[in-house]
Amino acid sequence: MKSRKAVLKMPPAGASSECLAPLVEQLLKGLGEDPGREGLRQTPQRVEKALRFLTSGYRTDIGKIVNGALFEVKYDEMVIVKDIEFFSMCEHHMLPFFGKIHVAYLPKRRVIGLSKIPRIVDAFARRLQIQERLTQQVAETIQQTIDPMGVGVICEARHFCMMMRGVEKQHSGAVTSAMLGAFRNRKETRDEFLSLVRQRTAS
Repeated sequence: MKSRKAVLKMPPAGASSECLAPLVEQLLKGLGEDPGREGLRQTPQRVEKALRFLTSGYRTDIGKIVNGALFEVKYDEMVIVKDIEFFSMCEHHMLPFFGKIHVAYLPKRRVIGLSKIPRIVDAFARRLQIQERLTQQVAETIQQTIDPMGVGVICEARHFCMMMRGVEKQHSGAVTSAMLGAFRNRKETRDEFLSLVRQRTAS
């Protein structure tokens, strides 16, 4: 026997962006709002545009981000890009979480252009995410792209699903890490990474 519960029909993958605005209008009605009132008349279109941007990572090609910016070099010391700001949305409540990611790797034969690392972070942050997966995806992508001796990623974030609802704790943060290769196997490498992350540049 079929359920009589109303179901919102979702547009198929790759559908035109015009499909989202009517769903947002239906959502507003379901919340008891009037989509026709002055302040909400353009809200479905604005929400659609915002969501397309905030989930643009699904349509991002990592190969195009890297775009050949890999360089052969004899360098075996740690490369670190820290305090990479990111904004994402949790897949459980579709509320924002945000913070900073620190990425380090030990080159084996080549390095990647420094600006590419924040772009890789954005490619995975601009999806419906959980912090643990985001951290792991960034680490694995760096590992697969340049084949270094190891990769370390630390993610520090605050979650609106904890701040605005649920436990409503305004100052709680979450820290996740992914350590691959030398960062997992060598304590001194991990300790150096953690020490560099904790250092704050003098203003």
